[in-house]
Amino acid sequence: MTMMATLIGDVVGSRTAADRGQLHARLEEVIAEVNVATQPVHPVRITVGDEFQGAWERRGQASHAALLLRTGLLPEVETRYGLSYGEVASLSEDGSVQDGPGWWRAREAITLAKGAEGSARADSRLVRTRWREDSSVGLVLDAALQHRDLLLADLDDRSRRLLRGLLAGTTQKALAQAEQISPTAVSRRVHRDALDHIVTLDTELEALP
Repeated sequence: MTMMATLIGDVVGSRTAADRGQLHARLEEVIAEVNVATQPVHPVRITVGDEFQGAWERRGQASHAALLLRTGLLPEVETRYGLSYGEVASLSEDGSVQDGPGWWRAREAITLAKGAEGSARADSRLVRTRWREDSSVGLVLDAALQHRDLLLADLDDRSRRLLRGLLAGTTQKALAQAEQISPTAVSRRVHRDALDHIVTLDTELEALP
């Protein structure tokens, strides 16, 4: 077995999508972009229906990938995630079939996220990302990812676009030009919506082993 950071994701409410073909195409597009950006050991791939999974060498890479996937798909497609770090075993020679505690706990995490959504009030900010791991690092990561999701829940479409740009390293001046607003308006949103905090948090989490 090999220690890996695992991610299981799925689309929220996929059965009610007006155009499932378009949804699937969008999912494949964003997954391909994230695979290039995060260099997974086992690239993210769609498995059954609208569920997808991937694995990385480090926890930080998986955390960063979950953020890129979720923000890349919003607002058209909402997704939820379960992540973990643990032993993974390949059951096939090409590594396409896997098992082990790393996957079991990622499954527990996404089940936990989905269960919490069912009991939440209609006006609640929702946590879509959870981490399960038998370690103190796992507990801290779970808290950090919940905090990150609560910040994401308050963003409107423009702030989400700005966040995606900041995560990609785009300057605020260039973002202002793309949005056809002033640099001051961008700066105001960055601080008001804690976009700078989300980017800093992502950078710090991404560095985790």
